[in-house]
Amino acid sequence: MFKNLFEGLANIFKIPELKKKVLFTLGIILVYRIGCHVPTPGINGELLAARMAQNAGGILGFLDLFTGGAFNKFSVFALGIMPYISTSIIMQLLQAVIPSLEKLAKEGESGRKKITQYTRYGTVVLCVIQSSAMTIMMEQYGLVLNPGIGFKLMTVLTLTAGTIFIMWLGEKLTENGIGNGMSMLIFAGIVARIPAEMMMIGKMVGAGATNAILVLAVFAFVIFLIGVVVYFSTAARRIPVQYAQRVVGRRVMGGQSTYLPLKVDFAGVIAIIFSSSILSLPGILSQTLGTRIPFLQMLAGWFSPGAFVYMSLYAILIIFFCYFYTAVVFNPPDIAENIKKYGGFIPGVRPGQPTADFIQYSLDRVVLVGAVFIVFIAVVPDVIMKQANIPFYFGGTSLLIAVGVALDTMKQIESHLLMRHYEGFMKDSKLKSRAGF
Repeated sequence: MFKNLFEGLANIFKIPELKKKVLFTLGIILVYRIGCHVPTPGINGELLAARMAQNAGGILGFLDLFTGGAFNKFSVFALGIMPYISTSIIMQLLQAVIPSLEKLAKEGESGRKKITQYTRYGTVVLCVIQSSAMTIMMEQYGLVLNPGIGFKLMTVLTLTAGTIFIMWLGEKLTENGIGNGMSMLIFAGIVARIPAEMMMIGKMVGAGATNAILVLAVFAFVIFLIGVVVYFSTAARRIPVQYAQRVVGRRVMGGQSTYLPLKVDFAGVIAIIFSSSILSLPGILSQTLGTRIPFLQMLAGWFSPGAFVYMSLYAILIIFFCYFYTAVVFNPPDIAENIKKYGGFIPGVRPGQPTADFIQYSLDRVVLVGAVFIVFIAVVPDVIMKQANIPFYFGGTSLLIAVGVALDTMKQIESHLLMRHYEGFMKDSKLKSRAGF
């Protein structure tokens, strides 16, 4: 297996087009990582590092996870790409709620360009709101060298421009690189955090703050969890569909047997992003206004990652958003109508409304399995890390994103290799991405 893997990696540089895409992707990631270390002017770096160390297991550490350490340094990329991702998800959901947006999405390339432009405008608005809250928070903590309106305006402009630049990098990466550019940047930020986290855990073990055997057991569990995520990310319930034979002139058409895949992990990481965004609001408010409203400090304890109230609401919201997102993007009556229109049927089920009811019945149960799986991945690692006193955040959303992006990237590289008659990464099997079955 490893021999085929190394041969596949070597074959990448034998294909000029693929080599160019890979090198372009690495170059964009390098630019992004450099930007994560460029500090925002006017911040006391030493006090900020001390404050972040105190809140490593709180909401600030949680926010720093998705920026690849940029929030920890309050760099020009401190907001990360999450404002764009959040706006994109909101726009995608609004397309199924607002008829004008749904009509625009069906107009082809011109409609998609307009929606993309609306997404960019929404990203700017969201960046201004979030960066304004961050400037207030920094002044509340006494981390600003020269507080005032000048610092606020400069910081809002800097952080907003940083996110817009990341958005541009992601779009260029999607056009000229490998895979989804935005997901690749998040993946790069998550992976970049791992060495620092490992060093910190090593120091804790050396100082006797945690048990080495316990750390090894937790890491073994994380590796097992990665295997589970790979399995569930590519799993699907296959509903058989049979197409009847038709005589067109002298030709016999149809008669084929296929299947309708219902993904177990249908909502993917979207449910976790929405849930964590909602539950992070009390923590952000407490960090920003905690000195003025004492009640928010108590609220922050309830809604800090790992707390019972936080985890309970987290699980409920994940299940809710799994069903909500599936209901928005997947329409069983339309699927049943398309199957009927092309002469297909599900064995043992009558065409039309009975087929739609059967698909909905199957989908509800598949989504429940996927929702429980996402809750398990999102909640259990955080609880274990907190109980074991191990500040390692490679779980939950980060685990799903990292595995999903890795699978998609390897799938795209393998498709290039196989198309040019090279062996892929796996000789006797084909890789499956999150989008494939």
